Amino acid sequence: MIYEVCVDSVAGVRAAKAAGADRVELCADLLEGGITPSLGMTRQARAVDGIRIHVMIRPRGGDFVFDGDEFAIMRADIETAKLEGADGVVIGVLTADGEIDTERTGDLLSLARPLSVTFHRAFDMTSDPLRALKALVDLGVDRVLTSGQEATVLEGLPLLTELFKLASDRIVVMPGGGITSRNVGRVVDVLKPKEVHFAALQPVSSPMRFHRPHVFMGGELRPPEYDRLDTSMDAVHAIMAETGLKIS
Repeated sequence: MIYEVCVDSVAGVRAAKAAGADRVELCADLLEGGITPSLGMTRQARAVDGIRIHVMIRPRGGDFVFDGDEFAIMRADIETAKLEGADGVVIGVLTADGEIDTERTGDLLSLARPLSVTFHRAFDMTSDPLRALKALVDLGVDRVLTSGQEATVLEGLPLLTELFKLASDRIVVMPGGGITSRNVGRVVDVLKPKEVHFAALQPVSSPMRFHRPHVFMGGELRPPEYDRLDTSMDAVHAIMAETGLKIS
């Protein structure tokens, strides 16, 4: 089974590698569900040997209907990811009616090749998941990341089971969303997936000794200014161990 860890820092890439993960989904701004990382982050992440890197291609948070400028940005970011030596890209484009935007997805897919291509959890916002999966199969997408259109994979197990049957060997259905060391064993027992996706974040305190607590860099809804979440090697270990993998 392939273990993919969702990270938003180069430190996260190093932690995932140290824990024995196979691959990372490299993002920025996980508070928005993940957007495209900077060129600098992608380049520095690629300098970490021994782990595959799939780069998120998403110009902003929010929905997955993109205007012409945003789509042009996605194309440029795919070209950048290829130039920087990424192993894959992660995309997701929908129509306003909650269908897979097959024309634009096909365009991004062609541009990305020969890299591996994942369709991300935009899939969980589609109006008809079985029709959406068929569209991705017909396009030739390598894998789809999904929680089974629920808040967590555990809640989405009924749909995921159906998606696994429909997919057969034509596309990889990769469960992801709310997977923890407490529930991953059940997810793996039920689905027996080829690949699994999870974040393994823990709070990290700022090294700042001087604090100005009444000043914030963000808007009204904001994370703590002097604390952040980052990928933990121990947390990655814990999730992988619960699937029966022997950690050396």
